[in-house]
Amino acid sequence: MPEGPELHLAGRYINEACGGLVFSGGVERSAVGRGPEVPFSSQAYRISATARGKELRLRLEPLGPGPPQHLVFRFGMSGSFRLCPAAQLPRHAHLRFLTRESPPRALCFVDVRRFGSWRLGDAWQEGRGPCVLSEYQAFRENVLKNLEDRAFNKPICEALLNQKFFNGIGNYLRAEILYRSKIPPFEKARIVLEALKDQERARKKNSSLTLSKKLKLMLENPDLLELCHSVPMEVIAAEKQLLEPDHSDNYAAFKNWLQCYLVPGMSSLRDRSGRTIWFQGEPGPMAPKGQTSRKKRTGLKAAPKTQTPKVSTRASKRHPRAAAEPLKPATKQEEEEEEVADEPRKGRARGRKKATAAAPAFSEPEVPVKARRSRRMSARRGGGTAPAV
Repeated sequence: MPEGPELHLAGRYINEACGGLVFSGGVERSAVGRGPEVPFSSQAYRISATARGKELRLRLEPLGPGPPQHLVFRFGMSGSFRLCPAAQLPRHAHLRFLTRESPPRALCFVDVRRFGSWRLGDAWQEGRGPCVLSEYQAFRENVLKNLEDRAFNKPICEALLNQKFFNGIGNYLRAEILYRSKIPPFEKARIVLEALKDQERARKKNSSLTLSKKLKLMLENPDLLELCHSVPMEVIAAEKQLLEPDHSDNYAAFKNWLQCYLVPGMSSLRDRSGRTIWFQGEPGPMAPKGQTSRKKRTGLKAAPKTQTPKVSTRASKRHPRAAAEPLKPATKQEEEEEEVADEPRKGRARGRKKATAAAPAFSEPEVPVKARRSRRMSARRGGGTAPAV
């Protein structure tokens, strides 16, 4: 799913692809887009983008009189931007900005799974901390000065998803960062980060170290917070999804870059949020109990055939489909994209489960067949109606 590097690369893509283009007209929105209508229209305007953490801001700047319009996007699990001919719009293009050229092109916000959204205005979402990429020093200070926050009572793998402190870090980045720092994912976050605080104090006190030596030490032995900046920067340096967001070679290059996440031979567990963390070695003292660490194998086994349940002859006559079709396993819930400072989402499947649970678990007692027959016979002889049963 899109994390900090993908948002920054999307911003760079928009600025490079649309830098010389002039857009015109209003902003088109699909009927199912998760965002408001954009009350903006201009005969000529330009588009620029800025990314911060897991958010991206668009600025629509009129070339004539009139104020600019800002929009802030969250990409959810599958959001991206794409510039394409207006006559060949991709599916799931939920917001479209048309160029003034002929034939026109469209800059589209494409989101297949519709977890992404946008809102009007230029303000970043309240509660998000400094960006791990563009505001590294402020990010580091924000973490180290707030170690008493209860967010750091959790395992470090869960704390890394807290956007109040680690704005831009997501599931694949946390696995890569912890793997390179050789820190067990279920070590208490405060213990890990307090050690960094002590190291920083010792570094400052050591007057014999010159600035160049300090930089050399940092590059050779980066700590956890430095990796929160340098690992995402590696993705950006590789320019994944820069020019062609849907190019098939991009995912292959990204997969080769990964050292831990989804890599064969690595172990995995689910954290308390239900998200899978990949790691190597021991999970740590706060690992969830009752789970067995699973290792990813190089080859996937063929799924076993589902056995058809035995159905009695009478049931198969009444419900022929039940006898012919195997029982379907319950579907697995999708992993949620955001962790902190994000809106809760209610799934329709969850509502159906509640409705089913609320249904009464009993029915009216069944009257024996012989009793029903005798009552009908007596009713006919007496000329009346059968009593209700």
